[in-house]
Amino acid sequence: MADSDHSTTLSFVTRRRLLLGTTLTTLAWPFQAKAQAAEPQTGHDNPDPALLAWQSWKTVALRTEALCHKQQRLETQLVREIGFPRTTLRLPGSREALEFFSPEDIEAVCGSAPEMADLCTKAKAELAEHQARWDAIDEKIGYSATKQAEVEAGEREQELVDALTATPATSLAGIAGKLDMIFHEGSIWEDDTEFPQPQIRSALRDLIRIAETMEPNVLMPGSDRETSRARRAASEA
Repeated sequence: MADSDHSTTLSFVTRRRLLLGTTLTTLAWPFQAKAQAAEPQTGHDNPDPALLAWQSWKTVALRTEALCHKQQRLETQLVREIGFPRTTLRLPGSREALEFFSPEDIEAVCGSAPEMADLCTKAKAELAEHQARWDAIDEKIGYSATKQAEVEAGEREQELVDALTATPATSLAGIAGKLDMIFHEGSIWEDDTEFPQPQIRSALRDLIRIAETMEPNVLMPGSDRETSRARRAASEA
C-alpha cells in the first residue's frame, strides 16, 4: 500500500554504518599497497597474532565496503531505469489510487470480496510484469548477486571481528589494530563526533605516534586513515 515499506532489504553493512551515498568511507580507507602485499612486520621474530588477525579482518572489511558501494550504485541504476516493482489500485468509491509493492498487500486490501476480484487480478498481473522487468535488468547488471556477496562478506567480517577481539596482542601494532577495528566497526561516518568515537580516534592517534617512534619500520594499523585525514585537511585549507 501507499505506506508500505517498498525499499529493498537494508544491506548487511548499513545495519552498522550509514554511508550517506558519499565516497567518504572510501576516502577514509585507502588500503596501502604495502599493507596488501606484505605480511605485517612487528619488529620481532614472531609476528603478533593480533596484527595478523587485523590484516585478515581489514582485507574483508574493505571488500565488504566495496561491495556495499557497488550494490548501492546498482540499486540506484535499477530504480532509475525501472523503478521499484509496484502497481496502483483505485478502490471503488475512492478518488485516490493506492500503491502496492507486493501481492500480499493487494490481497490484504482486496480480501475475498467478489466485486474486488477483477481489480485484484489486474493489480497482481501489473505487479508481476513490473517485477519481471526488474528481475531481467537485475540479472543483467548483477545487483542481487552483488548484494548476496556483500552479505556473505559482512558475515565473514563479523567472524574476523570476533577472532581479532579474542586474540591477545603482543605489540603496540597489535593494540592499534584492535582500536582501528573498533573505530571502523563502530563509526557511522568517518568524522563521527559521538562518544566514544573521538576518544578512540585520539587514543589510536597517540598510539600510532608513539609506536612509529619506537618501531619506525612496523606497519601501524590506522596510520592510513590519519594520512588520508591530513591530506583532506590540507586540500580544504
